[in-house]
Amino acid sequence: MPAIRLLDAAVISRIAAGEVIERPASVVKELVENALDAGARRVDIELVGGGRELVLVSDDGCGIAVEDLPLAVARHATSKLENDDLARITTLGFRGEALAAIAAVARLRITSRPHDADTAYTLFAEGERIEGPRPAAGPFGTRVEAAELFRKVPARLKFLRSERAELQSAREVVERLALARPTVGFRLMADGRVLLDCPAETAGARGILARALSILGAELESDLVSVDVERDGIRVFGLIGLPTAARSDARAQHLVVNGRAVQDRLLKSALRAGYGDLLARERHPVAALFVELPPERVDVNVHPNKAEVRFAEPHTVRGLIVAAVRAALAEHGSRTARMLSRQVETAFRVPQSVAYALSGGVPAGLAESATPFQPALTSLPPAPPPSESAESEPQAAESFPLGFARAQLFNAYVLAENAHGLVIVDQHAAHERIVFEQLKQALRSGGVARQTLLLPEVVALPAGEREALLARASDVARLGLVVEAFGPEAVVVREVPALLGDTPVAPIVRALAAELFTLDSALALEAALGRLAATIACHSSVRAGRRLSLAEMNALLRAIERTPNSGQCNHGRPTWIQLDRTAIERLFGRR
Repeated sequence: MPAIRLLDAAVISRIAAGEVIERPASVVKELVENALDAGARRVDIELVGGGRELVLVSDDGCGIAVEDLPLAVARHATSKLENDDLARITTLGFRGEALAAIAAVARLRITSRPHDADTAYTLFAEGERIEGPRPAAGPFGTRVEAAELFRKVPARLKFLRSERAELQSAREVVERLALARPTVGFRLMADGRVLLDCPAETAGARGILARALSILGAELESDLVSVDVERDGIRVFGLIGLPTAARSDARAQHLVVNGRAVQDRLLKSALRAGYGDLLARERHPVAALFVELPPERVDVNVHPNKAEVRFAEPHTVRGLIVAAVRAALAEHGSRTARMLSRQVETAFRVPQSVAYALSGGVPAGLAESATPFQPALTSLPPAPPPSESAESEPQAAESFPLGFARAQLFNAYVLAENAHGLVIVDQHAAHERIVFEQLKQALRSGGVARQTLLLPEVVALPAGEREALLARASDVARLGLVVEAFGPEAVVVREVPALLGDTPVAPIVRALAAELFTLDSALALEAALGRLAATIACHSSVRAGRRLSLAEMNALLRAIERTPNSGQCNHGRPTWIQLDRTAIERLFGRR
């Protein structure tokens, strides 16, 4: 075995740098965090070549004294750890290794001028070589340039992604930091182009909203819900998106702990749990959620990049987030995302090519030979019943937010008119949520009401699914469905949930058996029952393709209005969409 030897100092530095500096985005993160710790009110970031050629960060913070510049690039030298107390960390950086790590893998230049200094000083560092400090021209604050990243570590270059991908990673880092600090102005440029320009916002809820809209998109303004709760010295506040505004990935999820942007698994899990059954499994909520608590109750020194934290009371933090999110959504559970309305308006716009063709009129003879247009709307009765007469509708507009049914489209969508314009309702999705909430309420009250079948129904099932269903027969019975074994390849159904009415039983039993067969056996009973209730609701709801009477359509609208969480179905899809009258008038050029 070879003899043990001490590693060369340069090798040690490069190994240490690998823990902190993975790609250009890592450099951006460390330098911007240093700027924020220096009290900067404005941070400018410039990238060249996706950050490989140059990362430049300048700020108007307190600056670095000339005598401290050499120490700034020394390993484990810091000005941020008060009394060496790792239990009360109040800054973003504290290990004192970021600048040294960058210098180990890039050409680093620091130019800084404290606010009480007459001139700026600059220092150059590359590996173990340090030049300066020397007098230089420069404004108050600090400017850091990291050039030719990984030039001396070419093996690391091959692990970098494309220039575009590296630039996107750096942008996401800046966006997370900008959202975590709304009162600081941020500007990001790449190869001379401005990618992000966020002016400093005022402190408080208005500032958070303004910064969130600049990062997440202005189209979310009507689709964000405020959260603000405090308990036992822990405060959770910020903004979360309506369930129907969820995204296909978690990039629009911003979590901040004591001013530190994190990607913490516990916080993400709590956020998701707060949405419960309002989200589809593959969708991710939009959020800008802040957690504030005494620094001694959170450990930020558990991850090399400080992306995760450890709470002294994780269950308390998780419970508070779940409760806060649920409470906020409960107040707005019947709403759907306004961005969906804008998508509908866009979809209704006539393409320019079609508009141009129509402007020429119908060719002679075509009108006579064309097949007559057959509307897809269900015919309406000559007049609505007295309780829904036209005279009473204006007075009831506020009582009935979804208005009154006018027609049914494709035997799947109810068209209603309310005080604001047109409402389009997905009849299956809406009824599915209604039935699901009824089942949940019944479970909370002790169990779902049953009705006994006059003729018990035998349902054949694959062996694995049959055993899974019978193994949890007692849980299924709580949902109102009583099944027993019937021979080696089937079950017999003796009782069904009363709310099913005359809904066919066999498809529901097969769906439940399939769900149980794939269900995680370790899943908590409450979660399992929720999944099964959702399956029953889906299969027992009004199906697309069923023609409804006007009375049934209005009954559906009223049920939606009084059902919690009715803005989305059990799969996270919207149950209804509003198209405002002003939008309709714009479509026809009246506005």
